[in-house]
Amino acid sequence: MNTSLLEGKRNDIPATDLLRLLEISRQLAIITDLQKLLAQIEHAALKIFACERATVFVFDHDSNELYSYVASRPEKIRFPARQGIAGECFHNNHIIKVSDAYKDPRFNPAVDDETKFKTHNILSCPLTTHDQTPIGVLQILNKCSGEFNQWDEILLRTLSAQCGVALERQFLLEQFVEKQRLQHDINIARQIQQHLLPKQPPAVEGFDIAAWNQPAEETGGDFFDYHQLIDGRLMLTIADVTGHGIGPALVAAQCHALQRAAFAFLPEIQQVATLVNRLLSEDIPDDRFVTVFFALLSPHNQELVFTSAGHGPILLFQAKDNQIQKLPTHGPPIGIIPNITYEGWDRLCFNQGDMLITFTDGFFEWVNPEGKPFGVERICKIVKNYPTLPAANIIQQIYSELLAYTQGVPQADDLTALLIKKN
Repeated sequence: MNTSLLEGKRNDIPATDLLRLLEISRQLAIITDLQKLLAQIEHAALKIFACERATVFVFDHDSNELYSYVASRPEKIRFPARQGIAGECFHNNHIIKVSDAYKDPRFNPAVDDETKFKTHNILSCPLTTHDQTPIGVLQILNKCSGEFNQWDEILLRTLSAQCGVALERQFLLEQFVEKQRLQHDINIARQIQQHLLPKQPPAVEGFDIAAWNQPAEETGGDFFDYHQLIDGRLMLTIADVTGHGIGPALVAAQCHALQRAAFAFLPEIQQVATLVNRLLSEDIPDDRFVTVFFALLSPHNQELVFTSAGHGPILLFQAKDNQIQKLPTHGPPIGIIPNITYEGWDRLCFNQGDMLITFTDGFFEWVNPEGKPFGVERICKIVKNYPTLPAANIIQQIYSELLAYTQGVPQADDLTALLIKKN
């Protein structure tokens, strides 16, 4: 059909139909619920075209299907976006008129069988956004007074244009509401996660202990923890879950809870690592694991016992010769081998000025504009250059020089550090 001819005849639309279209436009503009909007479009089409059925098919991007669902109608129709008359209308973005449905090879009679309806004639028109992107189809069936005519096509085009804009607006509104809801949930998750981190460093006679965390997103997969046990020992933990964001944050929270409970009931550091691994392995996805540094500091003899489940580097700064030793890990990360028993561990006796520092890979893997990572050696050099600074200040010095090195390259991973210094 000649589109320009149809456009030219819009001015000849009867006044009653124009009033109906104006009223429909007003109603569509105030509806903010998708189900109500679809129902209103279908009700308006039934009233304007005096037909037996009107259906809105909406495009589902995820499944590449067209679907129809209105709560007031029991049947739900879903089919591939290129299938049938509605599918061709959607795919080719043009109006289709069919005088005898059962003589048209594109018609799928199974829909009639499913809905207990008998289709005679069809008029289908694409629903498009403001930039003519198809987002659905408005289809009317069985005109009561005979076949659909040229005026019906003009009216349906006009109505579909209004409905398409209303549907686009509704989709944008729902996306905005969902984004706001997700942001609200993320904010709550971040508050919970930050609440899990100790607010003040522990007061241990003879030691200066500091830890610091900065997630790459609102929530992260890193955490640190310290807590005094009933026997007077201080438990210390730093952990890094693979990835960053909501998923790793949930795993981190679970790991945090498990290690707290394990430290409270088990006397040996290896037992803690073994139990946390067994319990966490039962719950986390196959593509997740956690590197963890578990430690127990005994104030009375000033010894540190630790085991590393895949976490490193662990640096021991020895003040007497201003050297740094890289300490070993003792087993795989948590969550990889469910029934492993962690047996390795180390004991450290600190001399004055000695430090143990460990951090997550966000520090040494952060790159500069040339793509070169900050590296562990630069961290070692900073520790050697500022051995007399308080523990918290050394961490901040590392972060300051990291920012200077990366020159504005966005932080790609979470940052967490733990430093234990013998006064």
